[in-house]
Amino acid sequence: MIVLTLRFSLLLTLLLLNMHGIVMFHAFLRGILLAIFYDEYMFRSCLSFWGETPGTGKTMLMDMFYSHVDNGRKKRVHFNSFMLDIHKRIHRRKQSTPQRRLGKMFTYDPISQVAMEISNETCVLCFDEFQVTDIADAMTLKQLFQTLFRTGVVVVATSNRPPDDLYKNGLQRDAFLPFINVLKEYCQPMGIDSGVDYRRLDLPSAGKLYYLFSIELMSVYDQLYVWSINRVCVSVVTGPRVLTVQGRELRLEKTCGTIADCTFKELCDRPVGASDYLEMAQAFDTVFIRHVPMLTLTLKDQTRRFITLIDNFYDNKVRVVLLADAPLDRLFVHSGGEDDRDRMLLDDLGLSGDVGDRLSLFTAEEEIFAFQRTVSRLTEMQTEMYWTQGDRSNTTHTQRVK
Repeated sequence: MIVLTLRFSLLLTLLLLNMHGIVMFHAFLRGILLAIFYDEYMFRSCLSFWGETPGTGKTMLMDMFYSHVDNGRKKRVHFNSFMLDIHKRIHRRKQSTPQRRLGKMFTYDPISQVAMEISNETCVLCFDEFQVTDIADAMTLKQLFQTLFRTGVVVVATSNRPPDDLYKNGLQRDAFLPFINVLKEYCQPMGIDSGVDYRRLDLPSAGKLYYLFSIELMSVYDQLYVWSINRVCVSVVTGPRVLTVQGRELRLEKTCGTIADCTFKELCDRPVGASDYLEMAQAFDTVFIRHVPMLTLTLKDQTRRFITLIDNFYDNKVRVVLLADAPLDRLFVHSGGEDDRDRMLLDDLGLSGDVGDRLSLFTAEEEIFAFQRTVSRLTEMQTEMYWTQGDRSNTTHTQRVK
């Protein structure tokens, strides 16, 4: 029944797209129809929309499919958030496992148990930005998704890479390759890449500047901040705020109601990650970020955090105002390189410099690739439509179930 629902919903999505004149590539339409109707794909449990160019409509297709699935047991989530939840569940199950007695041997498999838990809650999972950059995720995915597929969970995902290129040049990638075989068994990849980033076409701006890159425009930035504060902080005092994230405290020095005024160092120069940014997305509808530097390969960690921050804010329609040292299309330059921390990590892992030259952990290959998406999303985040959707002043915000 779920497979039929998947096929019908995809067809309905395509019909809607075609009616609105959005699908302009006959080969793409033909490929989707083949995936829906040919018998060899009838029992596939997964469909992956992938394409290297950001802004080509992958997420839009998935969202339209999701909106036409008439089943309460569906879930749409950013892949980062999904894996955070998976690791929480695994940790919780490990904590509740009885301690092993001396001389008693037993095996406990929390990953399969968590997968069964997910399958009892959800029959359709939609993932935005299916990507693998973390070795902990890489070692978990095969068992997790094999169990999900075998229990009948349908997965529709978007990705910037085809299955064969997931976790490309990642640490211990050989141990990840069996997951790619699982994807090939259960999942039908569908390439969507017109080469055009539609987010970067001329779109109506919100009437204000939300990405500023000149020191001369700092006064404009400050005016935007004052305007925002006056709009929502009539009876709220500006001051620090502490968010609790998985038992940790995340302190932000300057906040007022649903507005946070932060520096780049505050958000990206300390050990924070997706869970912190997700918590911020729930607490604030507008985030000002000052002093964003020109990013280089020497700042790989900060760049990686910035990419994750924008992904989470975009996914939750958080409005962002940036004051940066360079124009958006020149914010990340591919210069710089190995630093002392890289050399120390290579030594700790017992790897040679030649190996480090190939691993994405050290080359910033994944960051260079993903930053195209960041530029694309920041472009859309300056439009009137995006800012209107992000206005929570008259509504109670709840996390968008994705």
